[in-house]
Amino acid sequence: MKELFLCILCFGSFPLQSEPANTAEKRTVTIDDYFSLQTVSDPQLSPDGAWVAYVVSRADLKKDKYITRIWMVSATSGETVPLTLEGVSASKPRWSPDNKYLTFLADRNDSKTQLWALNRLGGEAVQWSKVPQGIKDYTWAPDGKKLALVIKDARPEDLEKKKDKPKPRPWVVDRLQIKRDYEGYMDHYRTHIYLMQVGDTTVTRLTGGDFDDSNPVFSPDAQYLAFVSNRSENPDANDNTDIWLIPASPKAKNTEPLKLTQNPGADGNPAWSPDGRYLCYESVTQPELIWYATTHLAVTEVSKKKTSVLTKTLDRHIRRPRFSADGKYIWFELEDAGQRHLARFDMESNKISRSVSGPVSVRGFSTGPTATVAVLLSRDKLPQEIFLLKNTELRQLTFTNRKLLQQLQLSSAEKIRFESRDGTTIEGFLYKPAGYQKRHKYPALLRIHGGPVGQFDYRFNFDAQLFAANGYAVVLVNPRGSSGYGQEFSLAIWRDWGNKDFDDVMAGIDHVIRMDIADPQKLGVGGWSYGGMLTDYVITKTDRFKAAISGASEVLYVANYGTDHYQYEWEAEMGLPWEKREDWEKISPFNQITNVKTPTLVMGGEKDWNVPVLNSEQLYQALRRLGVPTELVVYPGEHHGIRRPSFQRDRYQRYLDWYAKYLQN
Repeated sequence: MKELFLCILCFGSFPLQSEPANTAEKRTVTIDDYFSLQTVSDPQLSPDGAWVAYVVSRADLKKDKYITRIWMVSATSGETVPLTLEGVSASKPRWSPDNKYLTFLADRNDSKTQLWALNRLGGEAVQWSKVPQGIKDYTWAPDGKKLALVIKDARPEDLEKKKDKPKPRPWVVDRLQIKRDYEGYMDHYRTHIYLMQVGDTTVTRLTGGDFDDSNPVFSPDAQYLAFVSNRSENPDANDNTDIWLIPASPKAKNTEPLKLTQNPGADGNPAWSPDGRYLCYESVTQPELIWYATTHLAVTEVSKKKTSVLTKTLDRHIRRPRFSADGKYIWFELEDAGQRHLARFDMESNKISRSVSGPVSVRGFSTGPTATVAVLLSRDKLPQEIFLLKNTELRQLTFTNRKLLQQLQLSSAEKIRFESRDGTTIEGFLYKPAGYQKRHKYPALLRIHGGPVGQFDYRFNFDAQLFAANGYAVVLVNPRGSSGYGQEFSLAIWRDWGNKDFDDVMAGIDHVIRMDIADPQKLGVGGWSYGGMLTDYVITKTDRFKAAISGASEVLYVANYGTDHYQYEWEAEMGLPWEKREDWEKISPFNQITNVKTPTLVMGGEKDWNVPVLNSEQLYQALRRLGVPTELVVYPGEHHGIRRPSFQRDRYQRYLDWYAKYLQN
């Protein structure tokens, strides 16, 4: 179907689609359902509030990759219409301020990501940018005449002719930060802000220097651009990003960026007030606590460079602040105790209220011209969908996975609370197995989240649903180190991994045993990233678990220095390994490896530079040498997250097979 036809359709009025009646008996979840589920993201309200553009991602099993497509949903009728072609990925939909265009990013012609536009009057999508190396991000100016683009400096291979085979070149590193997962070895090709006029493919660079610039946002009068950059003496040695200001014109006499924030911690994700007086943004005020520090809501009065932190007493992470259309409120996502809410800060009363709360997980939002907000929301039995918040009414707009969900027997996420060994109250979630019957004990899986600063919440959790469908009681604990419970709760594991958090997850599994649900003789444990790391602690401290899965974990920490991409964080928390070697060794689970009796499946990605696969290899080698039943699975070409659908299927099947082998005989 041509985009011309789709574009004309999307601005008409339609009756609601009717879903076929569901008469089939519900069935349990299978691995195949993971690839049938579609992921909704990035809602964008149109300037007139009539439509919401959004992105849908689905697995293409034949091509063994994920495809993203842009859709629209009517804010009144709920009718959904595809805007971009099937089979060609597109992302980042954004409306022009005059409602004339819907722009997006895609790599259609030259395999480089470019800016494309659909005209609401009709016609196929038109390529607007022709940047040899492609673009990374963009934003519209409020006057609708120009856009700011985020572009990384071109490498020699980006400028080679298409028919030429790229020549391999040596990596030359002279930076403190050696590498980044998915990016590779670090060099001095930097990301900068460019300006492009509508109707002209010429791009003009506005920022420069040996710094990375991101998150450009135009002032309401389109005269200035605020952006985020770490322009300290050695950006690799700290996380001190600040908000900067430049004229939004290449002809301006003074183009030297003006620093608006002075906080030594990370400031980012800025947004303007409608009158151009303020910028709101995320701010970390205690950078010495690295990822354990709370992210606050802050505002800067631009003309005076006067900063105020608005949520000092909240002690919860805030995300993505945005002013309301009338400037009276600042909307933001609020993480709190296994939930994620949509909240707002009243600029007059200085009070916080929660407009979307309860057992939900808000994963994004887009503010509208009045009091309307498009909210991306998930629940325990509902993958992400778009809801419309108008005044106090929350109404679901998209039903992307409804037909599939109607077929599935899903488990509820039940909030559980219990005391850890030292009396600290800990929370988590319990997913009961399919067909659960009281007074029957089930094999149970303790699954651990990554981070360590993160949390399990009410977001749809396919892993938990799959395990529950296969007869397991699934226990998800938010141990100390997790976010959502305050800075001190996160900071409790500072330089002390694998102790308090170990006590907390063990208290969670013991709680479910006391509920007469978990069979204490049939326990499994596992996780990915820090979930794998805490799994390594668990199996070195107890032999109560009959099966373990350690995914992308670290085990001998000193081996990671200079090999993973966390040199700054390692030094901040643990000190230099040649000066504090004893501290590094003390918390490394590898040094207690002889305690392990649990059969352990070890997994990782070949190109993971977040948690390098050498950790998995070391863990596997030690367990094999000790005679502990183990296997090592390494996914070729994969980084920290396993993205290829065929590998994801393989991983899920190995999860089920490993646990079944030791827990369901």
